Amino acid sequence: MNNVRLDTWLWAARFFKSRGRAKDAIAGGKVHVNGARSKPSKHLAIGDELILRHGWDEKTVVVKRLSDKRSGAPIAQQLYKETEESIEKREFAGLQRKTAGAMITQSRPNKRDRRLIHKFRERNLR
Repeated sequence: MNNVRLDTWLWAARFFKSRGRAKDAIAGGKVHVNGARSKPSKHLAIGDELILRHGWDEKTVVVKRLSDKRSGAPIAQQLYKETEESIEKREFAGLQRKTAGAMITQSRPNKRDRRLIHKFRERNLR
C-alpha cells in the first residue's frame, strides 16, 4: 500500500474520530507534513514527519507504516513513532500548565473574603 491520503491515515492512526474532523484540522493548518501545510488529499510516504496540534499540545510523529483501515489502538500506535523531543516538550508544557493552574483559585469569594477585598480597596484607593 503506497497511496494513502493524509486525512485517511490520520483517521486510521486514531488521531481524529472521523475523517471529516481530520480534514477540518488539515484545512485549518493544524497538521503540517515535512514542515509545510498540506491538503487532505496529499499522499503520505513512510518516513514523512507530521506536526499535529491538538488543543494546547503539539506532537511530532514520523510515519512508520501506511494504512487506510481503522483498527484497535495498539495496532494504530504501530503506524507512527512520536519523536523524543516531542514527548519531552509535551510533558514540560503539561507540567507548566499544571503548576500555573495551581495558583488560580477556582471558587468564588465568600462573605468574609469579599469584606477583606472591600476593606483592602478602601484603604488603597484613598
